[in-house]
Amino acid sequence: MCCVGFLLVLCLVGVVSATDQLLVELPCGKLRGRDNERYYSYESIPYAEPPVGELRFEAPRPYTQRWKQIYDATKPPANCMEWSQLVQQPDKLRGVEDCLTVSVYKPKNSSRKSFPVLVDIYGGGFMFKASSEGIHERVMDTGNFIMVKLNYRLGPLGFASSEDGAISGNFGLKDQRLALRWIRKHINRFGGEPENILVLGLSAGGASVHLQLLQKDFNQLVKVAISLSGNALNPWVVQQGARRRAFELGRIVGCGLLSDSVELKKCLKSKDASQIVTAVRQFLVFDYVPFTPFGPVIESVDAAEPFLTQHPIDIIKSGKLGQVPWLAANTHDDGTYNAALLMKKQANGRELIEELNSRWFELAPHFLFYRDSKETLEEMDDYSRNLRQEYLGNRNFSLESYLDVQRIFTDVLFRNDTIRSIELHGKYGKSPVYGYVYDNPANQGTGNSLSQRSDFNFGTGHGDDYFLILNSQISTPLRSDEQVISRNLMNMLEGFVRSENGILVYDNCVFPDNAQQEKLQLVSITSSGCEVLQVNAIP
Repeated sequence: MCCVGFLLVLCLVGVVSATDQLLVELPCGKLRGRDNERYYSYESIPYAEPPVGELRFEAPRPYTQRWKQIYDATKPPANCMEWSQLVQQPDKLRGVEDCLTVSVYKPKNSSRKSFPVLVDIYGGGFMFKASSEGIHERVMDTGNFIMVKLNYRLGPLGFASSEDGAISGNFGLKDQRLALRWIRKHINRFGGEPENILVLGLSAGGASVHLQLLQKDFNQLVKVAISLSGNALNPWVVQQGARRRAFELGRIVGCGLLSDSVELKKCLKSKDASQIVTAVRQFLVFDYVPFTPFGPVIESVDAAEPFLTQHPIDIIKSGKLGQVPWLAANTHDDGTYNAALLMKKQANGRELIEELNSRWFELAPHFLFYRDSKETLEEMDDYSRNLRQEYLGNRNFSLESYLDVQRIFTDVLFRNDTIRSIELHGKYGKSPVYGYVYDNPANQGTGNSLSQRSDFNFGTGHGDDYFLILNSQISTPLRSDEQVISRNLMNMLEGFVRSENGILVYDNCVFPDNAQQEKLQLVSITSSGCEVLQVNAIP
């Protein structure tokens, strides 16, 4: 009986020990997470007051409520309300307005008591996606990182702007910033190391990381940062014409033909959130084009809590930004997003790309985001004509010329401004700045997903590197070469965040620091390894 009693005590101690791992105490009370066999999760933790009612179109307010009961942190995070390109049905509305949460994932690794922190900011053109969609198991399997995923407001609820003090805009970026402050302050309670935080993002997530880095005190929140296939200089990030779009949004939802932004804000606050977000479809001219009708803006200096009051180029040149080591990267064929839409087959069996033969001058400014940056229609048409001539010559838009069209998208939407950003940070910044180009096509990538076909080789598409870190819902099991690259990328991340001098290493390649260098150097990552390349400047 004594032995039985002793075993029972041991069992109870084991239960208590496991339970302790799931209980975390925060200033607002205790929460209970979930045991997922290989890791613990603590999901849907609010970091801001619900941005509803009078808090819609306002900067986020820190969460101050106290929990009377133990908070249930076992429920997956809800999507912020969005009109999602990922939904195939005509009704693309999903998500909720009350969505500002963080989710924490902690590996089971008895060999260490604390972990560096990997924060992921999701992409989706500032219009769609959610923290629930990045599959974190691969990071957890390394056993080396605590991972945090955050939600932020999207589309018109996150980025509508009247370009004055009434509807300042950039609410989604302000959400991210508040979430980063929450992580820095509380991650130690989960076993995270607040002094070792790496923030990473793909596409709009990468652009978000860069925009956060442009805040002077960013180095007080994060140690190192990575932008994959997206940065603040890309033409789809900080756009002109936001005020016109905000008043058009008001007209669509029934506010009438207003001219006063205070009245517009009052009316929009009175509307149902789903009505506001569904209005996005009225801004799309071709499939999901333009993919960012609502995004970051340069705010008025009289805005209550401005996030961005200068163009990113001017901030970089001023040197008044967060001085942290930064990696900016792109894939060889990033233009799969959104060019691969053109490879969809129509009812007649022909690809959509053939529509461009008669509609190039109409659609190109929307696809490539220069409709609002050109001063005259003649200037816009000249730019469209020059692009077509440079990349296609006298050929038609067709299946045979698709890859050259995709190269336009790669260069204009991603590659050129990745190089410009690295050059500018290298010239005016004080911290290490690195770059890489990834070229190793996935079996199933964004090109296949957007075109809804598997019989075409799109090259190394948008996100093919990122999805070796965070699994994608469209990904197939990794090939042996991808498994090697995935391990190398994971090791690169941990080495980066742990380095005291911001040194970055992939496999046997030490990244050259481009700070104060005359020649730009990037690392090329392929299935056969890595090498350092010298890159020509963008004119």
